[in-house]
Amino acid sequence: MSGNIKLLSDTLAAAKAEGRSALIAYLPAGFPTVDGGIEAAKAVFDGGADVVEIGLPHSDPVLDGPVIQTADDIALRGGVKIADVMRTVREAHQATGKPVLVMTYWNPIDRYGIERFTAELAEAGGAGCILPDLPVQESATWREHAGKHGLATVFVVAPSSKDARLAEITAAGSGFVYAASLMGVTGTRESVGEQAQDLVRRTKATTGLPVCVGLGVSNAEQAAEVARFADGVIVGSAFVKLLLAADGDLAAGLAGVRSLAGELAEGVRKRS
Repeated sequence: MSGNIKLLSDTLAAAKAEGRSALIAYLPAGFPTVDGGIEAAKAVFDGGADVVEIGLPHSDPVLDGPVIQTADDIALRGGVKIADVMRTVREAHQATGKPVLVMTYWNPIDRYGIERFTAELAEAGGAGCILPDLPVQESATWREHAGKHGLATVFVVAPSSKDARLAEITAAGSGFVYAASLMGVTGTRESVGEQAQDLVRRTKATTGLPVCVGLGVSNAEQAAEVARFADGVIVGSAFVKLLLAADGDLAAGLAGVRSLAGELAEGVRKRS
């Protein structure tokens, strides 16, 4: 069975045709429970997300902030497995018909087996994988299997990436490029926003792929700001924070993430 890279590409192209950025939501699998995580993914789609990234919880999520680390810890203590990640992708996609990716560190895939992981992700209806710590120069085997199974390989670029490195990364990737920055750090809001805009400009100079930005966006105003220069706005911690704050009240948590998705979906259409 082939994965849904085409659905992902078509979804991002449709948003562009509407003159807006896509809204991409991130949620960890298994949080607050496996079933609760599936319902959360459906809720953000229902609220207006175009794409959902399902995180594969990791015991040492070095690139994630404390909010997502807390959620990962809850998921891992709950016994979440890769099979649960695949089930989350399958049920979220089947319920909505929308593109669902997995975001994961490399070690779990390496231990699980590349062919097994890509085959199962495609069978679940997944659109691809975001691999923040897989070096491009070590990615050939992964990309071969992902391509065979119709899955996107999304690499992450950062403001520290030099132009030549950006070109190397974007040439190897597919689906979209994940541009990571740090908007929201106290006292650096304006300068970091400019840094992100510069990163998008430099990345777009190397590729025709959409460039989507993860910046710590948490409200419609910030989403509109990022939407001015990015093809997609990626939001994760703000959704996870609402589920954590619900403190076991799943209905309240789902209502919160659905509402926030609606506000953010309006924001990416405003492009302030």
